[in-house]
Amino acid sequence: MKQYTPDKIKNILIAGHGGSGKTTLTEALLYKTGATDRLGRVADGNTVSDYDPEEIKRKVSLLSVLAPFEHKGYKFNLIDAPGLFDFAGGFYEGLKAAGSVLITVSGKSGVTVGVKNAYKNAVKYNKARAFFVGKLDTEHADFYKVLADLKAAFGPSVCPVTVPHYANGKVECYVDLINNKAFQYDADGKEKEVPIPESEYRLDGLRTAISEAVAETDEALFEKYFSGEQFTQEELVKGVHEGVQSGSITPVFCGSAYTLEAIDMLLYSLCEFLPTAAEEAPEIGVAGDEMVELACDPAQPAAAYIFKTVADPFGRLSFFKVYAGKISADLNAVNASTSEPEKIGKLVYLRGKKQEETKEVSAGDIGVAVKITANTGDTLCDPARVVKIEPIPFPHPCYSMAVTTKNKGDEGKISQAIQRLLEEDPTLGFTINTETKQQILSGLGDQHLEVAKSKLKSKFGVDVDLVPPIVAYRETIRKKVKAEGKHKKQTGGHGQFGHVWIEFEPCDSDSLVFEEKVFGGAVPKGYFPAVEKGLQECVKRGVLAGYPVVGLKATLVDGSYHPVDSSEMAFKTAASLAYRKGLEEASPILLEPIGILKVVVPDANTGDMMGELNKKRGRVMGMNPDEEGMTCIEAEVPMSEMQDFAMLVRQITQGAGWFNLEFARYEQLPAQLEASVIEAAKSLLAE
Repeated sequence: MKQYTPDKIKNILIAGHGGSGKTTLTEALLYKTGATDRLGRVADGNTVSDYDPEEIKRKVSLLSVLAPFEHKGYKFNLIDAPGLFDFAGGFYEGLKAAGSVLITVSGKSGVTVGVKNAYKNAVKYNKARAFFVGKLDTEHADFYKVLADLKAAFGPSVCPVTVPHYANGKVECYVDLINNKAFQYDADGKEKEVPIPESEYRLDGLRTAISEAVAETDEALFEKYFSGEQFTQEELVKGVHEGVQSGSITPVFCGSAYTLEAIDMLLYSLCEFLPTAAEEAPEIGVAGDEMVELACDPAQPAAAYIFKTVADPFGRLSFFKVYAGKISADLNAVNASTSEPEKIGKLVYLRGKKQEETKEVSAGDIGVAVKITANTGDTLCDPARVVKIEPIPFPHPCYSMAVTTKNKGDEGKISQAIQRLLEEDPTLGFTINTETKQQILSGLGDQHLEVAKSKLKSKFGVDVDLVPPIVAYRETIRKKVKAEGKHKKQTGGHGQFGHVWIEFEPCDSDSLVFEEKVFGGAVPKGYFPAVEKGLQECVKRGVLAGYPVVGLKATLVDGSYHPVDSSEMAFKTAASLAYRKGLEEASPILLEPIGILKVVVPDANTGDMMGELNKKRGRVMGMNPDEEGMTCIEAEVPMSEMQDFAMLVRQITQGAGWFNLEFARYEQLPAQLEASVIEAAKSLLAE
């Protein structure tokens, strides 16, 4: 693939709701431009984008995939992003590298949550945006209903530039409103120009709407339009292009990627209307304490951002976008994120999984480095100008499961294998719970973790199960007691003797508070540390369910000793006997972890969410308006009730909601739930 200058490169993220046709559209564009010689199908598992074994098996996109092609003197770097919410990380990877977001909308399903999320983030990160209303070959698809919904959802910037003409409930032809031409398509997707439909009453109004939108982009055009003059075709193209670049126009294209209908019209629109890399808003980097604007110029010192990593047992691929200068195979770069040197080595262009080696990747373009050490979010730059590009924030993992091995001997492999997955997927998390000794894998949902589990087996040979994590309960006491512990053992020779009286009482502390008030030398001072040590070991397991004990004060008040048979071990044992006897008499209770929850849902779903929180024993503390049309509910909730909350939020809000949950404190577990927790603990803590 030849080198292109920034004014001839377009970086486009294809985003939208799951199942809206993103991969099929990518496939159609590649085939129509000759980048591939066959038209792959998702159902057949032979598309360029869905090449991962998990994607082929599940027939759905799980990863963001780079798919470049060349057309009419431009290089297009398409990034096909997954639409499932569990794999939103792929969308954010592509969003950072893209200059434009082409949002696919199903002609049947219309404006869904995935469409709204893609548009909202495109606006947030200052990306040009456009819609492609697809699947118009399918029954009950209605472009004009979808168009009305787009205008209602996203406002007056929505502007159709290609539209279908219906006859007998089916698309008869597609109309290019800019060039005032109409085309029909045969079974192979080949176009034939036909007369503009005379009976299409909408067309004049749609053309007027385009002219009004174009008039808003330039003063001279504004004056020309309101003086009654018609715009030329060149003025319309220029006006729409500038409107898309500024965000005042969001063009709407349409067609059917499956049958290739109007894909040629889409290609024309992508060439004419979406901004090039040179026209994208300049990236801002940080050099020391200064902000630096990175001009998209090959002559500048090199600066590239790694937006995606693919890891496997044989190395890894680092996807990067060059914001300034050139990244060459012989460049001795600096990783601005770590200040470490980085030898670049082999560079390739990727189309799906197909590699094409290159000596350099120039400003505005996207390439892949093979087997470098830098991670996603790092900046590679010329030592002459060390500048760090701000990483894009990824969604935080919100659903956790514990990892257990199926095969003995695999325990040591898990951490290393999961670490490789974390390099590849910033939306995964991994921790080891020091209390329960469980390895906890976190992600964006159950499908996310199931795919991670499958990859552990297929890529790294580690077969695991995922089970709900153990909830870290605590135990404490409610009243003050005094207990005796006496350890006396005669073996015919040197015996063992330790005798203590200890007062146990509640206190406000996360750890054991130990004091001694022994008078008259009943217990020699030399044995005080042994008593405390014995108690410290005991509080690791309570008397109800074996959970750690908190809020406990123990005061050694009396006892006795034997000048020959007493020892530190004997007093440790005596302390443990007093501990068990005392806690059983001190009204022990279980404490459960309580979290602070902030969940953001659409206004229409607040009632349903409040009802679910009540079912989960949550206490709603308040509600506040969030971004437009959303409400933030703040509540205190038992952590034991929140295992499936990520799926619940997604179900109630159709994917529009999100939440944050942080541990706050421990509270008494309701008495009616104690028996079930104690019973469950017998098996959990015995393992």
